[in-house]
Amino acid sequence: MNENERLWAIFAHLSVLIAMVVSAGWLSFLGPLIVWLVKKDSSPAVRVASAGAFNFNVAMWLASIAGWIAFLTILLIPLALVLWLAVLALTLWHSIRGAIAASNQQVYLYPFQLPILN
Repeated sequence: MNENERLWAIFAHLSVLIAMVVSAGWLSFLGPLIVWLVKKDSSPAVRVASAGAFNFNVAMWLASIAGWIAFLTILLIPLALVLWLAVLALTLWHSIRGAIAASNQQVYLYPFQLPILN
């Protein structure tokens, strides 16, 4: 992996955090999707990093939606809060670990991935 690919892979992981701040957590999968669309044919390493980040964040996005559904039932508000905190913690933890792995030119395998992109 050359320096340019390494930077794109790091950005694929960290774009999640940027998108979380800008969109209040709703579009965290958008950054990795854009990186995947731009670099999927030119760099296998960036393709793997961005696809993993996207697939993981789609799962986190769905868990967040489940939290909203639980919140709207009123009785399940505590469950919603736990889900939201878990999504936040998991997203932060795994995005940072993915960026660190990419900076060390390693592939990071996210847990809880929905196999959408590859």
